[in-house]
Amino acid sequence: FHIGEREEKCVIEDIPSDTLVVGNYKVQRWDLHTRDFLESAPGLGMFVTVTSPTGEVQLSKLYGPQGTFTFTSHISGEHIICFQSNSTRFAVIAGSKLRIHLDIRVGEHFLDESAIQAKDKVNEVNIRLEHLIEQIHHVTREQEYEREREEKFRKTSEETNSNILWWAIVQTLILISVGIWQIKSLRDFFISKKLV
Repeated sequence: FHIGEREEKCVIEDIPSDTLVVGNYKVQRWDLHTRDFLESAPGLGMFVTVTSPTGEVQLSKLYGPQGTFTFTSHISGEHIICFQSNSTRFAVIAGSKLRIHLDIRVGEHFLDESAIQAKDKVNEVNIRLEHLIEQIHHVTREQEYEREREEKFRKTSEETNSNILWWAIVQTLILISVGIWQIKSLRDFFISKKLV
């Protein structure tokens, strides 16, 4: 995505609880002379701020023009990940555009291949097995989180349907009572005018 040099851009990620999040980014600055983005942006860093669904700041750190940030979610919900450059130029001068390449991986746990190669085959199988078990736990937590969200959505839908039903019943009763009142008023009017 593109942002201005002094602009803040936020991304919302829906993350289950107790989940590791790894983000990789790279910043490129627009060059007026070549009319293209430079391969890197030397001297330019990024403030990365992660806010939990409760508003608690989980991560606030200054990184370089490219880097990796990690955090673990403590509660499930929408986490806000914000990026802002550390440009100190005045807003009038800082009209440069920035391009940010962002890769966010939720629940990924990477294997250290060099450590695996150093161990014998039995240990390698054990490490891979532990990695698979960890991935199974992550999938289980994610499914549980989706079940919670689906249950909450279902309850909200049922409450809304119930409210709509009662509103329809109330409208029907009002319509019937107004109809009865109109018939009685017309009958009394015709009787008083001796038209009946």
